[in-house]
Amino acid sequence: MVRRLLPLLALVAVGCGGAGSRTPTHPSPAQLDLDYPVGEFTLTERSGKTITDKDLRGQVWVGSFIFTRCSGPCPAVTNTMARLQRDLADDLKTGRVKLVTFTVDPARDDLAALKDYANNRQADPNNWLFLTGEEKTIHKLLQEQFKQAAERKLGPDVKPGDEFGHSTKLILVDRKGVIRGMYDGLPDDNFPDGKDLFESGLERLKGRVQELLK
Repeated sequence: MVRRLLPLLALVAVGCGGAGSRTPTHPSPAQLDLDYPVGEFTLTERSGKTITDKDLRGQVWVGSFIFTRCSGPCPAVTNTMARLQRDLADDLKTGRVKLVTFTVDPARDDLAALKDYANNRQADPNNWLFLTGEEKTIHKLLQEQFKQAAERKLGPDVKPGDEFGHSTKLILVDRKGVIRGMYDGLPDDNFPDGKDLFESGLERLKGRVQELLK
């Protein structure tokens, strides 16, 4: 049975300046499917190629949100995506699965910056996409279509590498462009069993990928 959850439950901003800015969550490893169509978008991949939502139809994909200068959780989230690249290698090679990373700081994350970031993490250019566009467009996409938080921090106390608050969730999207699940992109250190919950959630994510491919 498909269950629709309130979008506001997903709107948790995570600062990129350290663990102290994280908002605690304690999800159950087993989650019912969501049912949120991503809808239309048009962005630019690090290669310079235009990518739309339609280009991802027919493929199961996992989305993540980072910015390359982030001094907080973004590297950990990217490392989790790199794990998925290894663990889902066979499905990625067939083109049935894609990984998609969106920058929340497109003004500074130009194509060259995204290429360097991706290359340093050995991201397969064919199967792990890095998307950029206008900041307003991307933040609206995250907030309204992915049901995730994204915001530019303001004020004199904002430190380099902590200019944005954004979700660290991984978003699982089916072949029809519908969001089926949201999973932690890194362990939550606010709970003693945070690492175990993260690992079980990641296994569930990989299992759902296989189920959605059938």
